[in-house]
Amino acid sequence: MRLSAVILAAGLGTRMKSSVPKVFHRLYDKAIIQWVVEAVTSLRPERTVVVIGSHTAAVKGLLGDFPCSFAFQKEPLGTGHALRSAASALKGFEGTVLVISGDTPLVKTASLKRFLALHRRKREDLSLISFVPEGSHCYGRIVRDGTGLRIVEHRDASESQKAIREVNSGIYAVRSDLLGLLRHVARNESKGEYYLTDLVGLASEKGYRVGAHVFDDPMQFIGINTREDLEQSHQYVRESLVSHWMAQGVTFFDAARVLLYPDTRIGADTTIYPNVCLGPRTEIGSGCVVYPNTRVTDSRIGNGVTIMDSTVIESSEVREGATVGPFARLRPGSVIGPSAKIGNFVEVKKSVIGAGTKASHLSYLGDAEIGEKVNIGAGTITCNYDGQSKHKTVIEDGAFIGSDTQFVAPVTVGAGAYVGAGSTITRDVPPRSLGVSRATQRNIEGWVAGRSAREGKKSGHPPSERGKRRR
Repeated sequence: MRLSAVILAAGLGTRMKSSVPKVFHRLYDKAIIQWVVEAVTSLRPERTVVVIGSHTAAVKGLLGDFPCSFAFQKEPLGTGHALRSAASALKGFEGTVLVISGDTPLVKTASLKRFLALHRRKREDLSLISFVPEGSHCYGRIVRDGTGLRIVEHRDASESQKAIREVNSGIYAVRSDLLGLLRHVARNESKGEYYLTDLVGLASEKGYRVGAHVFDDPMQFIGINTREDLEQSHQYVRESLVSHWMAQGVTFFDAARVLLYPDTRIGADTTIYPNVCLGPRTEIGSGCVVYPNTRVTDSRIGNGVTIMDSTVIESSEVREGATVGPFARLRPGSVIGPSAKIGNFVEVKKSVIGAGTKASHLSYLGDAEIGEKVNIGAGTITCNYDGQSKHKTVIEDGAFIGSDTQFVAPVTVGAGAYVGAGSTITRDVPPRSLGVSRATQRNIEGWVAGRSAREGKKSGHPPSERGKRRR
């Protein structure tokens, strides 16, 4: 079966109360329209035409990586008029045209394939997907009566018609030559628009084979018209992802408070605590534990890693058996080696930390290359920026770095070397040497008593009298 597709994306979506069209709003990490185009593109249609109105350049920018063309609806005169606007882009095509709204991001490619198979098997000229929604709604009703099949929009429906449970999804399969009937669709009196839904009744009246096929899982076909619709869609995706990963052997404590992205990957026997956000472009290995209030994005986490509470990991890699956190931050470009430890309030930026190395607390490691089994004392800072350029600190295997050390890069600490606590290191430390840089300590005996006497003279009262006056 030859197939082309038309995606209707010209509506502004005024109920979103937004300065941008509704199809620009993001469902997780993609715009609503991108979800729809991805689902349609997977069908490999000969042509994919996206009907757009205002914000033309912005829509084309969003869809620049997809094999689609664009048709412009000059005036917002309804869905029927929008489909007519795609006529020139479909010129010469003979086959089935799949028509879908650009605001239905949850529809699955598998459902579209099943629908097209039904359309072909039943030899219908026009088919549509229908469903039975839950709760109150404003979808058009599917009316089956002696006149054939037709759709009555909610605003035009009688009370008896509003009681009909089967509704229109806005997804159609139409024989290409039937699109000519759009010329005969009348303008709706109440809204002044041309309804695409009227094409269904018109085709039925003219004796064409028209069918509506009821599909389960109504959330697939929700059209996002309000912020509430968008939130419901987020929850649907999140719940679907959690269910999928539980089936793959992942444990969630309080799954309702975990945020996963569609491209997140999680290994078996990993445990995820509440208030965790994983993704996008994130892979978590098997046997990991991710504690509460943690966000990992665009990162790869190896097997057996423990990520403690309130940790942020961005565009980094943590290798097997390592521990990160609590209250740690890995900024882009960081690589944490096997069995390494990045502890409390440690920030790492664009640095490689070797296997078994420990930076347990209160340190900043930026633009550093740190070898294996290095001990980084509390308060260590790599001073990597001179106001114009970034410079590297190199600490080789087995070095011991005392607390409160500053490395003024570029500088290298050799293998097995020690750096004394409180040092500012500005020159290389040779292997197995001690680097220390401190001012000479002086102890001035009797200084406190002298200070008290000096303060007494200034105030006019001896120290003992000042204490009495305060009491």
